[in-house]
Amino acid sequence: MLPKENRLKKRNAFTATYKTGKTFHYNGITLFCGREKTKDVPTKIGFVVSKKFHKRAVKRNRIKRLMRESLRLIIKKGFSSDYISLVFTASSKLLDKNFSQIDFAIKKLVSKI
Repeated sequence: MLPKENRLKKRNAFTATYKTGKTFHYNGITLFCGREKTKDVPTKIGFVVSKKFHKRAVKRNRIKRLMRESLRLIIKKGFSSDYISLVFTASSKLLDKNFSQIDFAIKKLVSKI
């Protein structure tokens, strides 16, 4: 689980992140970066797996858990971002991937920002 200060929770925060900032894609994962920081506040992170991805909630939640764990390990090592918010969105390409492949994709995306 991500630390409480790093969780993006509100719907309007997600939509603001989608509308502003940059977008990066890699291997079935899309990263939306919100506005750049002006103050020293922690970066908020959210994960989205659409119902179009798979109709079963078990599959959607598994992908979210794998992405969340990968990012938690990155934050534990010392992660800082210049953006206020980050949203990771999954596509259906991730259904057959294991943790190491998802972890590699998340690390690639984080290195781009």
